[in-house]
Amino acid sequence: MFLGEDLLAWLLLAFGGAMFVGNAAALLKPREAPREEGELTRAPKVRSIAMALLGLVAAVWALFTLVAVG
Repeated sequence: MFLGEDLLAWLLLAFGGAMFVGNAAALLKPREAPREEGELTRAPKVRSIAMALLGLVAAVWALFTLVAVG
């Protein structure tokens, strides 16, 4: 199979990890000033926390899938 049989699990691990790290970074270290007019100064907290948790769940699920299959 092209790129291995566990391709979906690896992609889910990558995207879930990126969602978690990106949203956590937006919450922990916001920009000092907006770059453009009309841009938010801080990330919306509830949405960022929800997306970070969703990414964490996806990454952990993918990791368990890879460990169980491998």
